[in-house]
Amino acid sequence: MALLTSRFADGLAVGSDLVGAAENAVRQALGGLSGSPDLLCFFICGDDPDEVARAGLRAMRMAEGAAVIGCSATGVIGDGQGVETTPSVSAWAATLDGARLTTFALDTLRTEDRFVVVGLPENTPDDHAAILLADPYSFPTDGFVERSHEVLGSLPLVGGMANATGGRGAVRLFADGQVHTEGAVGVLLGGPINVSTLVSQGCRPIGPTMAVTAAEDNLLLELAGQPALARLEEIVSALDEDDRELVASGLQIGVAMDEYAERHERGDFLIRGVLGIDPEREAVAIGDVVEIGRTVRFQVRDAATADEDLYELLDAHREEFGDVDGALLFSCNGRGSAMFGSSDHDAAAVRDTLGPVSVAGFFAAGEVGPVAGHNHVHGFTASVLVFSSRPPAEGP
Repeated sequence: MALLTSRFADGLAVGSDLVGAAENAVRQALGGLSGSPDLLCFFICGDDPDEVARAGLRAMRMAEGAAVIGCSATGVIGDGQGVETTPSVSAWAATLDGARLTTFALDTLRTEDRFVVVGLPENTPDDHAAILLADPYSFPTDGFVERSHEVLGSLPLVGGMANATGGRGAVRLFADGQVHTEGAVGVLLGGPINVSTLVSQGCRPIGPTMAVTAAEDNLLLELAGQPALARLEEIVSALDEDDRELVASGLQIGVAMDEYAERHERGDFLIRGVLGIDPEREAVAIGDVVEIGRTVRFQVRDAATADEDLYELLDAHREEFGDVDGALLFSCNGRGSAMFGSSDHDAAAVRDTLGPVSVAGFFAAGEVGPVAGHNHVHGFTASVLVFSSRPPAEGP
């Protein structure tokens, strides 16, 4: 059932008839608006990519004249809940009077020595954010997002990597009447519109902050002048049994985003995974390349920490922005029932803190969102694009 608002509404439909579900979900979202839709986003979970495509085509035809994007997924979010690995469609619609909405479809061209991304529209000074939905199998999402500042400046990118129950080749992307089987799609948001972002990485630091004193590619060789592996073993040995279990189930490392901060606590880091160790070199392999001199701190993640982190960020956002009208939520497919025991956790958290707003999205295979003003691709995060009725409160 759609949540009625003046400018935003969402819908959710579950059922094996995906075309019918798409009609139902989009009808709920459009019916909840007090005006004509300017933007429609929809997300489809289904086993047959051809049926997903037909459902997407039907959804796009229902909002002619609006900017429309969507994608396939292994789970969708709508009507205050999440639905995982079950045929379903969620939809989210917005009336954004005066906003400038520019949809796009990105492809990659191979040159002699690199890939070049084509299809990105030029942004203007009054653009505020862009939504990005990408096929993780065919589009260089990590490289594109990490280098987006070269083309887009400080423009925030928010979204996620689409997926499908069939994996590679089964992903479907949708933009303004067209079905895409590779690449990425999105929409640029500009003009008189108030949007903001938050990314909940859900980690808790362990051990001290340390400077990287020797590194090679993605190998940390020395931390604070000592072999990286020895530093890690020292930290783990000082933990209690519960935290040691968290380390064993998936250790993370945080790279400080502000080297000049007096202290680096939770939320001050870009989280990356620890991939393994190299005993011969006493090194620790991580999922990024970190320059010598950067500050890092090992991290752990569990449901309690992730829950607390998301609620704290949402509470802080409400205090800064006040009334919220709607939100798009891109939650990792490793969250939901796998982390919290409930598919509804992240959607419920948004409504618990921001109010009974219209929120929809999907469970992504990698989430896109800015941390400390720079766009990144994340894992196990909740990335949120929030639409507010006013800009953030000015500081003293």
